[in-house]
Formats: sequence, C-alpha cells, structure tokens
Amino acid sequence: MNSQLWYHRSVKNIKVVATNRKAKFDYFLIETFEAGMALRGSEIKSIRAGKISLKEAFIQTDGKQAWLRDSHIAPYEPANRFNHDPVRPRRLLLHKKEIRQLWEAVRQKGLTIIPTRVYLKDGRAKIEIALARGKKSYDKREAIAKRDRARDSVREMRVR
Repeated sequence: MNSQLWYHRSVKNIKVVATNRKAKFDYFLIETFEAGMALRGSEIKSIRAGKISLKEAFIQTDGKQAWLRDSHIAPYEPANRFNHDPVRPRRLLLHKKEIRQLWEAVRQKGLTIIPTRVYLKDGRAKIEIALARGKKSYDKREAIAKRDRARDSVREMRVR
C-alpha cells in the first residue's frame, strides 16, 4: 500500500504549453532550471488555454529576484475588466541559491538567461529557463548543414 502511494506521487503530469523553438538554434544551452511564476488568475487561465508566447521573452535578474520580461500572455476574454496587462513583467519563483548562481553567471561576458518552455506540472504553471551563450553566425550555418546532412541520409535509406 505504501509503495503504491509513493509510486503515484512520483508520476508527474506535465503538459507543455509553449516552447521557444529558436532557443536551441540561437544559443548554446549550458544549464537549465525549473521555476514557478507569480501569476494572476486571468493569466493562468490563458496559459491553460495555450495562449502564451516566448518569442521575444528574456529573463532579467538583479541578484535578489528574477523576472520574466516581454513574454506575451493573451488576455482572457471572460475576465473582461479584471484582465491583466499582456506583457507585464512576471516574477519567477526560484531559490535564493539559484538566483545567485544565475546572477554570477550573467555577469560573465556572453552569458544570458532565456526561457525555453512553459508547461503545466501537476496543475501549476512552470517555466524552464536556461543559462545560455549566444551562437555566432558560422555556428548556426554549421547546425543547418548538419541537420541537412542527417535529413539527406534518412532519405537515402528510405529510397534503398
């Protein structure tokens, strides 16, 4: 009985709501973190409906708090006058140690913090953020060439 209860709690219900598809193309992802978000009621309803965009979003920290900036969460229609500002800064819920670690890393030249995906985990909105270093244009061309070679080899195998 006790082992069944433990097994049930270890299973995580995760539903990915939004991903930043350009993140892996534009950056080398060094380390990832999971953070909660301080949201208003109409914001969580919009996120559950999948109306969030991470296209222009970035993470800003001052060593004490971390903020999600420029992410767009569409207004929730039934909330009408109690709605939220779609691009307001949202506080990220991280441990102090993690915020300090991110702050120290960002102070190094070339490192930044980017959001990679937003998902619902056991009914709560979570965001996966990554410590990243920007890719140069030749790195991007190399990634495109590698992807094309892999696609061509799969086609070759299918033809034979």
